[in-house]
Amino acid sequence: MSENVLALIALISPAIFVAVAIASWFQRGSKPRQVILAGKFATISSLLICCICCFYTIRLGLIESALVGINDIGFSVRLDSLSLLMLGMIALLGFIIMKFSINYLDGDERQGVFLGRLAATIASVQMLVLSGNIGLLFLAWVLTSMSLHRLLLFYRERPGAQIAAKKKFILARLGDFCLLVAVGLLYHQVGSGNLEVIFSYFKHPTTIDSTLVPVELAALFLAMAAILKSAQFPTHGWLVEVMETPTPVSALLHAGLLNAGPFLIIRMSYVMDASTYAPMLLMALGGFTALFASIVYLTQTSVKTALGYSSVGHMGFSLMVCGLGVYPAAMLHLVAHSFYKAHAFLSSGSVIDVVRASKIAYTPEKVDLRRVMGGIVMALLMYTVFALIWGLNPSKDLSLLFVGAVIVLGLSRIFAAALAGKWQLALIARAMFLGLVVTVSFFVLESGTQYLLGSQVPEMMQPNLIKALVMGVLLLGFAFVVFVQHHLWQLSSNAKYQALAVHFRNGFYANAWFDRVIQALQVPSADGNELERVRFSLTKIEGSQRRWLLK
Repeated sequence: MSENVLALIALISPAIFVAVAIASWFQRGSKPRQVILAGKFATISSLLICCICCFYTIRLGLIESALVGINDIGFSVRLDSLSLLMLGMIALLGFIIMKFSINYLDGDERQGVFLGRLAATIASVQMLVLSGNIGLLFLAWVLTSMSLHRLLLFYRERPGAQIAAKKKFILARLGDFCLLVAVGLLYHQVGSGNLEVIFSYFKHPTTIDSTLVPVELAALFLAMAAILKSAQFPTHGWLVEVMETPTPVSALLHAGLLNAGPFLIIRMSYVMDASTYAPMLLMALGGFTALFASIVYLTQTSVKTALGYSSVGHMGFSLMVCGLGVYPAAMLHLVAHSFYKAHAFLSSGSVIDVVRASKIAYTPEKVDLRRVMGGIVMALLMYTVFALIWGLNPSKDLSLLFVGAVIVLGLSRIFAAALAGKWQLALIARAMFLGLVVTVSFFVLESGTQYLLGSQVPEMMQPNLIKALVMGVLLLGFAFVVFVQHHLWQLSSNAKYQALAVHFRNGFYANAWFDRVIQALQVPSADGNELERVRFSLTKIEGSQRRWLLK
């Protein structure tokens, strides 16, 4: 079977979703039977097509279609381990979310419209991961944000939806501009839009010694495009405000579209590897966003808002790992987070039922500071011993060791819980076993992802002194967040903590500042003839916060 035929087979998947979107024009109301059947057929077909493409890609290796365009810019499809891993993830998520949406919007007077817009969004994301040319990559990148914008405004009459969609639209256009500049610089430098030609060019560092400035600029604009796409600080506010849309949109957004940022960096990893400053930007801003969102997340009272900040933090962590050059770990985290967040949003409505069904209320005990520190030390000691047994070399694998250390820090809660009561050797042994299982799972899966990606990402490089120092600061920051999580129950009754929690809950007002800069609270009126200023009842909010502080 020729490469062009295989590429056409892969294109059937987004084409069927486009057909579903077109069919929705003729059945826009409730009970759109043909659209529902077409949606189910599209999701099942997408899974089968992904399996066929994986089979032939394993046998043949990299598969590229012929270019349809001018001067090496145009339409071409690329099938490799990275694109198929993403395609498989999108196909499975699309199957779940489409099935959930059919039941969720059953009886809605615009169910057909929603299913059509959902199908169009899935098609645009699939085209993004299948792109073999920077021209198609840019076009699909723009289409993903435009199709998402239509989903965010599904309930157009709601002011909250208009505000969030307006902020997202402005940031998306800035991200599009950054990506356009980046692909323009790459095309000017390499002389081709084909991704394989670009990657081959950057695999040989000797060819870019005299062209450092264009490469650095291209990598920086790629990093900025990813940052804007993945809602990094301080542009994260829209993500925690898009709760006016149906739940399936939140699941698709947090589990799929946000991942476009890390995917872009992983796809262009050879370009990023040739840069000095872009990885530092990703590492610093991504790490800070992860820490910031992790603390703000702890103070939220709304389930969906907390999940929104969780996604902000996870995207920051993924971009930070990309900045470190540990691309297999970033890809592993991207896939794991997608399925976790899709499940979290689709099941968020049943959280109240679970709490009500609980017969026993959990009352946390006081955790002694020494026991918390003991738990952190035990987790790191266990990790150090395992790393030595696994054969990790600090002189070669420092970045991977750092990523593993951050993950293992989360296990310190297990060890602190084992040390909270009386000294019980069996309980401590059980905690050690659970921690070891998690640690082994991470390194095994990371090694498996590295094997799957193969030559699609560069080998991990040893960080320089500045990167090593930033890693040390970030590790201390993550340890501090873990420490706060241990003491959260005790701090919640402290008056000073309650006063500070108000500022944390509002994200230290970074979102309010951003709203003022872009005038986000000016949205079109219901009739669309004039602009009206949508204001929330700030006096009531300030009054309630003031009363809460005085308690």
